[in-house]
Amino acid sequence: MSERTEGYAGAVVAIAQAEDQLDRVTDELSAVGRAAAANEDLRRVLADRSVPASRRIGIVEDLLAAQASPVTLNVVALLVGAGRGGDIDAVAAEALELAAASRGGALAEVRSAVALTDEQIARVSEALSQASGRNVTVHVVVDPEIIGGLSAQIGDTVFDGSVRTRLDQMKERLS
Repeated sequence: MSERTEGYAGAVVAIAQAEDQLDRVTDELSAVGRAAAANEDLRRVLADRSVPASRRIGIVEDLLAAQASPVTLNVVALLVGAGRGGDIDAVAAEALELAAASRGGALAEVRSAVALTDEQIARVSEALSQASGRNVTVHVVVDPEIIGGLSAQIGDTVFDGSVRTRLDQMKERLS
């Protein structure tokens, strides 16, 4: 963890645990972080300290009020108000890792070309738990470069079942 975001991620997990909403808050925060990372204008305005904090928090409230839990809304407002709007994605990633560790497990970042259903996520989690020998929490990232299949990373270990990798392996065997 980076020192810059470590304390914030710990605070997010502590707040979410105190409200008994750890899974929901970390999932929603992760979605906000991905949205901010994917939208340069949004990331820039949330990180811009020359924009008054009340205005940045107002933007967050407008975007999340109907979709996120009040706890998540307050956590994001806290981050934005503290000048960490540009770090939401990093804080979310670290919070997901801390949440998984608090359950005695590990976090797997699973990349897929399409969003996965809850049933698919459960099957992937079970397979990765068996393969790694740990209780694995799955965090799905939709990545259009994956063409098909899945790629999962737990710490430094990568399980790559993507179509692109399989095609590359076939090319190597045929060469």
